[in-house]
Amino acid sequence: MPKITTLHDVYVEQLRDLYSAENQLIKALPKMAQAASSPELAQGFEDHLEQTKEHAARLEKIFEGLGEKPTGKKCKAMEGLVKEGAETIKENATPAAKDALLIAAAQRVEHYEIAGYGTVKNYAKLLGEDEATEFLDQTLQEEVETDEKLTEAAESINVDAEAGVKESTSATHR
Repeated sequence: MPKITTLHDVYVEQLRDLYSAENQLIKALPKMAQAASSPELAQGFEDHLEQTKEHAARLEKIFEGLGEKPTGKKCKAMEGLVKEGAETIKENATPAAKDALLIAAAQRVEHYEIAGYGTVKNYAKLLGEDEATEFLDQTLQEEVETDEKLTEAAESINVDAEAGVKESTSATHR
């Protein structure tokens, strides 16, 4: 592995990390959608899956513009977050409580991505990568919007979990 010596090198390394993270999420989000009992939450995970595929495609365009390959790095942080999400799916919990757990896991992921995209957007801007800056800013804004949607969903789901509401579990057996 070559030595990282410049901001450009750091930028490429961090982009690879995000690309790995997005691809891990592409595999994890369908499982989270299936585990959600709230139809709105399940749909939110499915919508974010499509958005995540777009995020990976944008990163591929950035790599193409840099003449670099997007692969070669495994995002260990996302690997850990995805493992936590998988453990959440297996929790013995009421449907509303499990949905609250799924939202908590998803928000951890979103906050990680917000931090990562904010950082690489600033690198791209400093490096004069104008198109990449636009792509990264668009993705950053979408990650922030997803986090806000999760917060909105949590407002009612957390109340149901607090009350011990037992919603229909038919959504978990799609």
